[in-house]
Amino acid sequence: MKIALVDSGLGLLAAAAAVRRQRPDATLLLSGDPEGMPWGPRTPQDITARALQCARAAARHRPDALIVACNTASVHALEALRAELEPGIPVIGTVPAIKPAAAAGRPFAIWATPATTGSPYQRRLIADFAGGATATEVPCHGLADAVERADRDAVAAAVTAAAALTPAGTTAVVLGCTHYELVTGPIREHLAHLGPVPLYGSADAVAAQALRRIGAAPAPDAPATGALLVLAGGREAPLPAAALAYPETRGLSGDPNQVAASATRARAIRAS
Repeated sequence: MKIALVDSGLGLLAAAAAVRRQRPDATLLLSGDPEGMPWGPRTPQDITARALQCARAAARHRPDALIVACNTASVHALEALRAELEPGIPVIGTVPAIKPAAAAGRPFAIWATPATTGSPYQRRLIADFAGGATATEVPCHGLADAVERADRDAVAAAVTAAAALTPAGTTAVVLGCTHYELVTGPIREHLAHLGPVPLYGSADAVAAQALRRIGAAPAPDAPATGALLVLAGGREAPLPAAALAYPETRGLSGDPNQVAASATRARAIRAS
């Protein structure tokens, strides 16, 4: 079994880790676009073109399914990706977890990139799935970029700013960008003044949907035999050094030499 994931950068790590938890025997193919990252500020046409390039590179390796592990790309490119790849390769998009966050009918917030915050797409999701619960849209300026660089100070600054925009009385927070699922610790820390606020990401649901689309059941006790292939701009590459800053990366690769080399580069980045 081979599952491909597409994103501009490290946002795909959360969904990749979720697939690995549910199927340790699955081969993972991570197809990114480091030269084009971030996709958020780009035009819909450019986002679609870049997502298609990443997906085509992944498709050459014949995956059983392809996860679009990016909210922005799911908004703008999902239709084009499905038109080109399906039915041969099922394509699974990423949607913010608004419905479960709103299930209790209490006020919640949606943290997203500035480009997504207030967009017609997000407003439609709120109208369709919030069920009357009050939703506050919170733009997280610079957070995805800080996560991409594994810049702890910049992450803390961006999370502090977003937390200040999150109203008192908020009872849940939807993580509307896949990058944010890599820094749930700092987010919880900076929301502590609101009490125990649950965070709703999409990674586990997206991984489960990918397995359903190919008729595979979760098997978390399967042998950990799944391989890892990383593509950067369509070319084979090692894991990005910054990826090793996040626990989601652990267990993705079975090659200890690759992990050790990437970890050394990650330590150098964090120390600089």
